[in-house]
Amino acid sequence: MAEEIKSLDELNAVVSGSEDAVVAEPEVPREPERDSLGRSYATGKRKDAVARVWIKPGSGKVMVNGKDMSAYFARPVLQMILRQPFQVAGVVDEFDVQATVKGGGLSGQAGAVKHGISKALQLYDPGLRAPLKAAGFLTRDSRVVERKKFGRRKARRSFQFSKR
Repeated sequence: MAEEIKSLDELNAVVSGSEDAVVAEPEVPREPERDSLGRSYATGKRKDAVARVWIKPGSGKVMVNGKDMSAYFARPVLQMILRQPFQVAGVVDEFDVQATVKGGGLSGQAGAVKHGISKALQLYDPGLRAPLKAAGFLTRDSRVVERKKFGRRKARRSFQFSKR
């Protein structure tokens, strides 16, 4: 059994004598993660879509699966989704984006590329982490389609009830 501590002085002596006490270390600033070509890489996900995203300093050109952003995502809403991380971080038209995306539909793919751009931006410049995190762009949206249950028409919809 451990010895019993009867006074405050004894407690201070025991606490100051123990070296394995938990000491809060000062937070180490994050280092930028870039490859030999000066790019940052991140993977973004949304629904069933997975996007691989590389960003590097440039003129703001966004290429998705080898096509320009406006050609791949024809709807203006989807293009706006892709521009959101740059606007929140305040670096509009400062980075070129190269993305490959697979799976899901266009909406899920746009969300996946947005998630990947956000993660790559914070890896390229850790100072951009705070505004991206506050906007919720670094968190993966985990909502997916609910599975169909047996004995039902869809996930929750039942067959029409007939009394007679």
